[in-house]
Amino acid sequence: MRLSWPEIRTNAAHFAAEWQGKGYEKGQTHSFYDEFFGIFGVPRKQVAVYEQRVKSLDPARSGGFIDLFWPGTLIVEQKSAGRNLDRAMAQALDYYDWLPDVQRPRHMMVCDFQRFELVDLETRREWRFPLTDLKRHVEAFGFIIGVQPRLFRNQSPVNRQASELMGRLHNALAADGYVGHDLERLLVRLLFILFADDTGIFERKDQFLTFLERRTRADGRDLGRWLGELFQTLDTPPDRRQQSLDADLADFPYINGELFRERIAMPSFDAAMRTMLLDASLFNWGDVSPAIFGSLFESVIDTVTRRKQGAHYTPEQAILKVIEPLFLDDLRADFARASALKSGRERALRALHQRLGAMAFLDPACGAGNFLVVAYRELRELERDILRELLTIDGRVELVMDVAALSKLDVDHFFGIEIDEFPAMIAQVALWMTDHIANTRLAEDFGQHYARIPLVKAPGIHHGDALELDWNHVIPAQGCTFVFGNPPFVGAKYQSEAQRAQVRRLAALPGSGGTLDYVAAWFLKAAHYVGGGDARIAFVSTNSIVQGEQVAQLWPLIFRAGLEIAFAHRTFVWPGRAAVHCVIIGLAQRRDEPAQKRLFSYADAKGEPSETRHGVLTAYLFDARDADRHLLVREESRPINGAPRIVIGSKPIDGGYLIFDADARAKLLAQEPDAEPFLRPYVGAQEYLNGGERWILALQDAAPADIRQLPTVRQRLRQVTAYRRGEIAALGKAEESKKTPGQSSLALADTPSAFHVTVIPTQPFLAIPEVSSERRDYIPIGWLEPPTIPSNLIRILPGATLWHFAILTSHMHMAWMRQIGGRLESRYRYSIGLVYNNFPWPDATPIQRAKIETFAQAVLDARALPRNATSTLADLYDPDTMPAQLRKAHHDLDLAIDRLYRKTAFGSDRERVEYLFTLYQRLIDTLHNAKRTRPGRPA
Repeated sequence: MRLSWPEIRTNAAHFAAEWQGKGYEKGQTHSFYDEFFGIFGVPRKQVAVYEQRVKSLDPARSGGFIDLFWPGTLIVEQKSAGRNLDRAMAQALDYYDWLPDVQRPRHMMVCDFQRFELVDLETRREWRFPLTDLKRHVEAFGFIIGVQPRLFRNQSPVNRQASELMGRLHNALAADGYVGHDLERLLVRLLFILFADDTGIFERKDQFLTFLERRTRADGRDLGRWLGELFQTLDTPPDRRQQSLDADLADFPYINGELFRERIAMPSFDAAMRTMLLDASLFNWGDVSPAIFGSLFESVIDTVTRRKQGAHYTPEQAILKVIEPLFLDDLRADFARASALKSGRERALRALHQRLGAMAFLDPACGAGNFLVVAYRELRELERDILRELLTIDGRVELVMDVAALSKLDVDHFFGIEIDEFPAMIAQVALWMTDHIANTRLAEDFGQHYARIPLVKAPGIHHGDALELDWNHVIPAQGCTFVFGNPPFVGAKYQSEAQRAQVRRLAALPGSGGTLDYVAAWFLKAAHYVGGGDARIAFVSTNSIVQGEQVAQLWPLIFRAGLEIAFAHRTFVWPGRAAVHCVIIGLAQRRDEPAQKRLFSYADAKGEPSETRHGVLTAYLFDARDADRHLLVREESRPINGAPRIVIGSKPIDGGYLIFDADARAKLLAQEPDAEPFLRPYVGAQEYLNGGERWILALQDAAPADIRQLPTVRQRLRQVTAYRRGEIAALGKAEESKKTPGQSSLALADTPSAFHVTVIPTQPFLAIPEVSSERRDYIPIGWLEPPTIPSNLIRILPGATLWHFAILTSHMHMAWMRQIGGRLESRYRYSIGLVYNNFPWPDATPIQRAKIETFAQAVLDARALPRNATSTLADLYDPDTMPAQLRKAHHDLDLAIDRLYRKTAFGSDRERVEYLFTLYQRLIDTLHNAKRTRPGRPA
C-alpha cells in the first residue's frame, strides 16, 4: 500500500528539517537519498544504485560515475551545498547520452542538498525549488511510487480570439434590437461561411472576404440584403439557379444540409458592424478548432439563463479527461498492438478500422457540441494513423484515386440532445467543420483535396429536453456505443420546481425529491437507457454525487441497473470561469466491466492527476477490497456505534438582529447597560477557527419586566418578528428583495426571543466546526465552555472526555470523514448523521483508554505552549505553519489509536478507510440482525 500524499508531505517536512544546512557530497549523499526515498515509503536499494559507471561515447573522455541511477527512470547528479548546478546538469546530460537507449531515464535531477532541479524529459516540464519547499513539490516525484502525471491538452489562444471576434458582432446586433432566433441563425451561418472561406470548402480562398469588400458599401446599409441573397444561393443547386444570378453569387457552391434553407429576417448593418464582419473575415479560421464554438455559445447566452440551466462551457482539456479513459486510450492501445504484430498485422488493423466505423456516440446534454466535436476529431486522427499503417509500403505512402472512400467515419454516427436551439445549431455546424478538417488532412496524406459538399449526412442533433425525450428516438440503445458529456450543474437548492420534479420522477423519490443535484438525473436516465444495449457511460459531475448524503440516494439505483464504476476522476477544479469542483465518473455494464479500474487523483485540485489501478471502486471512489463495493453509508438520526449523541449549536433564524459584533455590542451597552447579562459570547466556525468576537441576545430566561426596560432590545425583537414574517430583509442586506418566509420562520414570528434551535450548554463541551479547510490534516477540535453559546455552524458533544477528543481528532476519524462526509466546494463538511453516527469506534480496555487519554492531553498541551498563545486554531493547523511539537503529539496519538484497530500498521489513509468500511459493514449487519430477532419478530 503506497502512502497518501498528506503522509508524504508530512515526511517531506521532517526530511527538510533534518537536512537543513547540511550538504557534503562525498560523505552524505548515500544517507541523503536513502532517507529521501523513505519519504515515499520506497526502499532506495530496491530501485536505484549509487556510483553507476558509464562509458563515454567520446574516445578522448574516460566516462564517469552517475551519483544515483534508476535505469529507465532517473539520473541524479549530486553536488555539495552551494556548488554550480548548471555544470551538474550538463554532466547529467552527458551521462544520459552515453547510456544505452533501453536505460535512458525519463527524469533527471541535480541537487546540492539545499536546492533541487528536476526535469521530465518527456513533457519538458521543470521544477526548481529549495529544500524548505520540498513538501510543496513532492507530487513532482510521483514516479517514485509508480504514479505518472497525466497531461491533458488545452486550447490555443487563437481559438479564444476567434470567438471574441464573433462575440463583438453578436453584441452589436443585439444592442441594435436584432435578437432571438434570427440572430442566432445568422451567426451560425456566418461561422460556417468564415470557416469555408479559409479551408477549401469554397473553391477560392477568401471568396467571401473578396465578396464583402467588392460588393458591399462602406456604410454597411446593403450588407443585410447581400447576405440574404448569398444564403439563398448557398441553398440552391446549380441546376436550379437563375441564369441571371449575379456572377459573384453564382461562383459560390451548393452547400445543402438545411443550414441555409430557412428564410430569416435580415438585420440592418452600419459601418461599424460591417467592419466587425470584415475583421472576422480577415482572421484565419483554418487555424481554429470547431470546439471553440462552445466558447461563443458561453459568451452569447444570458448569464442568468446559464445559471438556471447549470450550463458550463467545456474546454478541450476537460473533454479529454472523459473520452480518453472512456474509449480513446483503449483504441490507441489496440492500434499500437496491431501495428506491432508480425503476423496478421493487416487483418488486425482492418478489423480495428471496421470497429471505428461501427461506433456511435450520444451526448444527451451536448450544448454547442464540444464533446462530440473533440471525440470525432480524435477518432478521425486515429483512423488517419491506421490508414497510414495500411497504405505505407516500403516506407512510402501509397496514393489512392478516391480519398473520400477511405474513411469509415462520418458525422451521422454522432448524436446529441440540447434544450436550447442556438447551441444545437452550433453543434451541427461544428461537426460538419470538423469533418471537413479531417477530410482535408486525409487528402494531404493520400491524394487530392476534396470537400464533402453538398452536405448529405448530418449529425443527429435534437433540440429538446433530454430528461423528457426518449433517447431511443434519438438513437436506439442497441446501436449506441458510448454515452458521455457534461450535464447541467444545478444544486438541489437551486432547482426550479420543474427540474425538481424531473429528478424526483427519475429517482422515484418521494416528497420533495431528496437532495440530489440535477446532474444525477442524467446518470439515472443513462442507466435506464443503456440497459437496452451495451453502451458505456461517462459524465462530468459535481463532486456531491460521491460524497455526503447524495451517495445513498443515487448509487443504489445505478448499481441496481447493473452498472459499475470503470474509471473515475476524483475532485478537481473545473478549468475556466466556472470554478466548480467536479468529478468524472465512467460506468460499464457489470457483465462487461474492465478487470482493472482506473482512478485519477489530484494532489492539487487545479493541477494534473495521477493514475492508479484497482480491482473494484466504490461510489466513494476508493478500492472496496474486502468490503461490499455496493455498501453505502446512510444518514442515521442517532449513533449506531454506541457513541454519545452530538448536536448542532443554536440557530436563531433572526436575520442578524439578535447578533452583535464588538462595535454593535458596545453601542447597545452604552444605550442600555442593563442588557449586558443577556449578551452571551456567540461562536460559529469562523470565530472558533480564526478568532474574533460575536455576541447574541439570549433572552430565554429573561423576565418580561426586564425586557420592558430595554427599548433598543425591544426594537430588535420587533425587527426579528418582521424578518420572520418576510416583511424586512436580513440585517445589512437591505438591497435584497424580501423572501417568502418558511414555515419555521412563521411559527417563530410571535416569539421573537426564541431560537429555531436552542442549545445553551451548562457545562464544557467539545466543539467541531461544520466546515474546515481541506488543506488541514486534522479538523481542529477542542473545548468551549459557558457562557459561550455555539452557533449552528458548530457541532457539540456535551460532557466529552479526553477519550472522545482523542478518537474524533485521530487520523482514523479524519480519513473516514474525508471519504464519507460531504464537501462545501472542496472544504470538509462534518456531518453528524453520516460521519459521526456511523463511524466505527475501536474497542479498548480501561488501561488502553487511560493511555490514549495521555496522548490526547499531550496534543492539548502542545497547543497551549506559551509560544502558541497568540496563534489561532487556523494557524496551528495550517500544514505550512503547524508547530513540530503539535504535529508530533498528533502523530503519537494516531499511532496509538491505529493500534486499537489492528496490530499491523496502516500504510495510508485509503487503507484506513477500507478497513473502517469492513467494520461499518459489521455494524450494519449487527444492527439488521438485532432488528430481525427482537421480541415479536421471527429470528
